[in-house]
Amino acid sequence: MYEGTDSAALLKGAGHFENTSIWNGNVPIAGHNRGVRNDFGKIHTLNPGDIITFTTVLGTRTYAVSSVTKVDVTDTSGLASTAENGITLYTCVENQPAYRWCVRGVEQTV
Repeated sequence: MYEGTDSAALLKGAGHFENTSIWNGNVPIAGHNRGVRNDFGKIHTLNPGDIITFTTVLGTRTYAVSSVTKVDVTDTSGLASTAENGITLYTCVENQPAYRWCVRGVEQTV
């Protein structure tokens, strides 16, 4: 994962939205799903309860998918900070440039 969601960062891999949390609270990440990179493949096919594992130098967290929605490209609500640990993944909707897939997950504790 790389810092930033501009073209240069996303050419390398998934990108973390600048000025958002990288570990505690909501962690928003973007990635390509086809073309030059395919980091997020078909995340829109995830279902509630599916597991997302997120590993960084800070550790590993496991999240259960809570929603998969198609949102307007201008919808930035998934970047909002939260008190609870969660993850928000964004990727394009094929052939629909006005929309993005938004997958949200909540941390699973043991």
